[in-house]
Amino acid sequence: MKDKKSSTADRRNFLQSGMFGAAGLGLAVSTSSSVVMAESDKATIKREVTNEVDVLVVGGGTAGVIAAIQAGRAGAKTLLVERNFQLGGATTTGGVAFPGLFDAWGKQVIAGIGWELVKESVELDGGKFPNFAKVPRSHWMNQVHVNQFVYALLAEEKCREAEVELAYYEFPEAVVKTDAGWQVDCIGFGTRRQVNCKQIIDCTGGAEVVGLLGFERLREEERQPGSYLFQLGGSHNPASKQLHRLYVHGADSTNSRTATLANLTGRKSILAKVRKDKKRLMHLQPETGFRESYRIKGETLITVQDYTSGKLFDDAVSHAFYPVDLHTKTGVRPKPLKRGIVPSIPLGALVPKGSRNLIVAGRCVSSDRLANSGLRVQASCMGMGQAAAAAATLAVQGNTTPSEVPLAQIHGLLKKHGAIIPGKA
Repeated sequence: MKDKKSSTADRRNFLQSGMFGAAGLGLAVSTSSSVVMAESDKATIKREVTNEVDVLVVGGGTAGVIAAIQAGRAGAKTLLVERNFQLGGATTTGGVAFPGLFDAWGKQVIAGIGWELVKESVELDGGKFPNFAKVPRSHWMNQVHVNQFVYALLAEEKCREAEVELAYYEFPEAVVKTDAGWQVDCIGFGTRRQVNCKQIIDCTGGAEVVGLLGFERLREEERQPGSYLFQLGGSHNPASKQLHRLYVHGADSTNSRTATLANLTGRKSILAKVRKDKKRLMHLQPETGFRESYRIKGETLITVQDYTSGKLFDDAVSHAFYPVDLHTKTGVRPKPLKRGIVPSIPLGALVPKGSRNLIVAGRCVSSDRLANSGLRVQASCMGMGQAAAAAATLAVQGNTTPSEVPLAQIHGLLKKHGAIIPGKA
């Protein structure tokens, strides 16, 4: 497979020409910005769909969209399945549109495709960047404010340029091992999709594919509260400041029922606040933002001691940087890392223990609860997504599994696509 460079196609032409095979679905975009489905093409839409791909990315959130772009750019035929209606996860659907932290102690420590997407989002929106050369008084001062709507559009554009196929409103219901890799049966309304792939990257947040396959996952009885973001009173000006928020205690993203309950609880509380404060509701995010669910038990488990000491793992593939940030019923008191400490993330923490042809990225990284409270933030998850995709793509090329790909090859591919390698100045 040959490396694909990002296209410089004009964004306006991209939006006017439609998305991901729109012509094949009978979609057309007119000058009035309406979308019309031609009657003659409606019959061509079939319920049963089959994909033959190298890499399947499940979950198009913070880690998943970066993983898909990296896999596509590196030459892997890639499909990204997302249960929601857009890419970006916490940054877009969750509304936490101030990702971080990309810097530590006066220098940038996480870059690559995630930073590229954030940077272009800020530039297109006419926004401003924090000064990474300056160590802030508090960590939040160096989080980068992005326009969540621009971010979602650019994420789709970059997937298109990398020839990544998108499947929204779908999710796996069964995963079966095959001689060539995996058969993954996905379901969406009006669609049943069979995906035959060589590698799976699970970016679901709660390692749900890992769970379907029966590999061990970790979770405490108590979970950090979720946050529901909204805006009362004044207008919502994207990328200018953080939204209002309220805690949704007990928020659980384990399944559709618990996620429904979290959203109903959050919306009920917001409505009560509107009535009490007698202010207009100017903005409401689509759903609760979840902080914590299942984590994998990986070949390596990152402990809070590993994290707070800045341990450089032998198989480190990315950095992380954020305070230990455990939210409770009474709030959160972040515990900053000691000066000079920059944690690393090993490849082994992305590989479910005993698995082959399977890797994860995002907040489900193998870690204890306190370490995970710092690892789960967006910049770190972007770095994990890119690293996981590099390993998975190279595994396809070498007809092996991610954990057996030579580390030098992973580092080489990551560096080629702009990532910063721990311990490699």
